[in-house]
Amino acid sequence: MIVKTQQDIDGLKKIGRIVALTIQEMKKHAVAGISTRELDEIGERFLNEHGAKSAPKVTYDFPGATCISVNQEVAHGIPGDRILKAGDLVNIDVSAEFDGYYGDSGYSFVLSPGNSEIVKLCDYTQQTMMKVIRSIKAGTKLNEVGRLIEQEAHKGGYNVIQNLCSHGIGKSLHEEPQQIVHYYDPHEKRRFKQGQVVTIEPFLSTGADYVIEMPDGWTLKLPDQSFVAQFEHTIIITEDEPIITTSAD
Repeated sequence: MIVKTQQDIDGLKKIGRIVALTIQEMKKHAVAGISTRELDEIGERFLNEHGAKSAPKVTYDFPGATCISVNQEVAHGIPGDRILKAGDLVNIDVSAEFDGYYGDSGYSFVLSPGNSEIVKLCDYTQQTMMKVIRSIKAGTKLNEVGRLIEQEAHKGGYNVIQNLCSHGIGKSLHEEPQQIVHYYDPHEKRRFKQGQVVTIEPFLSTGADYVIEMPDGWTLKLPDQSFVAQFEHTIIITEDEPIITTSAD
């Protein structure tokens, strides 16, 4: 999507804030002993109370309102009977629609008391996301996203999950560019445009550099016992620093 009016900006900020507050509400209730289904129900109630609809449900008939991935699960985890435990690495990914506009955001955290190295992975991945976001403006090459994610990951001693990517968004959940890869692609010549709406969502790993699909057809999991953190914001490209729409502020 290319933003054309103030109404577009306001609409994207509205749903973005709902998405951010939904993650906050779910994180607040994410404690040892709760099931991922119960956590998802909390998220769905919050979306409904704010008039928003789950984008995965509406778009793909996903079997949950939100994606909740635990430990070696990296993305698209299906909410179910799994009980969260102290020390679990949890990723909550919420995407939703309100009044024709979409927002998408993700957040990784460790249930206390957690492994300090996994906490560090989460903190570092969030910092990497923000560095990438601050580096983008109209005219920046798309491959700068992958170059910077790779650079920051290696600086921190981490690997990059290469078969997951950022993407365009706005009036639907996935739009052009369908793939903004998280590694440097010298053949990528496209540039970000003024008003373009995209997600930025690095996946940094302590080991593997790819994920595999589980038999359920949704869950993407590591092939080993390493860990991955993901953070995601939806942003609007400007001639200066991007506008982050998925902010709770």
